[in-house]
Amino acid sequence: MGFHSLEEIVTKTKEEGKAFWEIMLEDDMSERMASREDSFEKMRRMYQMMQSADREYAKGAVSASGLVGGDGGRMADYAAEGKNMCGPLIGRVMEKALKMGESNACMKRIVAAPTAGSCGVIPAVFLTYQETYQTSEEEMVKALFVAAGIGMVIAQRAFIAGATGGCQAEIGSASAMAAGGLAYLQGGKEEEILNATAMALKNLLGLVCDPVAGLVEVPCVKRNVVGAVNAVTSADMAMAGITSRIPADQVIDAMRSIGITMPCALKETGEGGLAATPMGMELKAAISRKS
Repeated sequence: MGFHSLEEIVTKTKEEGKAFWEIMLEDDMSERMASREDSFEKMRRMYQMMQSADREYAKGAVSASGLVGGDGGRMADYAAEGKNMCGPLIGRVMEKALKMGESNACMKRIVAAPTAGSCGVIPAVFLTYQETYQTSEEEMVKALFVAAGIGMVIAQRAFIAGATGGCQAEIGSASAMAAGGLAYLQGGKEEEILNATAMALKNLLGLVCDPVAGLVEVPCVKRNVVGAVNAVTSADMAMAGITSRIPADQVIDAMRSIGITMPCALKETGEGGLAATPMGMELKAAISRKS
């Protein structure tokens, strides 16, 4: 079936008296001709794979290029020393986002959420939330359905790939998905979910995709941190009653428009932005000599 707008999903929740997550579960059931139990269990396995990827982070692992590795461990050590200005929850979010992004660069098993380049955002937010608030796994899986619904609409209405829309389509989409899921976990209804989604995506509109040497490493890994922290602050704003003046679907449309007009040099080609800086070119040359 699928939905072309978030408002369609909200309308269906009202018509059928069901929660956002349940509408998305039933959509998956229809799409894959799966039972309710099979659909829920598949999403549960996704969440468990995120947990596994977080546990299996190797502090000493370095990517083949040598550009990334160990920063997740450094962030954890820094927080353990009590130096983290952001507090324990945000500190854990930052740590997990770095770890997941580095694991992707080191060819470890991760969950593309919605892409490999943005794989650290949702796990960082959701895993930290569960650990902090002792939320049941069932509720976390429901939040993943909420996030998946948001991602599905973004993919249909715009794009989720850096090659087509810039990093706003990857980190921006992941941040919007995480923010909506987090609003749900905080007891938010459809209005809060959509406001959190809109604010998170708005904050990252125009973010370019400019990977150094064409690798999903610099600045990609650290942008996962930005997307994850942005999701938390956007959800908090929504739960405080702060609303987005621009509806979520229109924010998605704006992201699409920006992505279409964005120069190709800033869409995963490694030709512009940070990739074209003197240091970016120097690193590219060094990596080429190694390979």
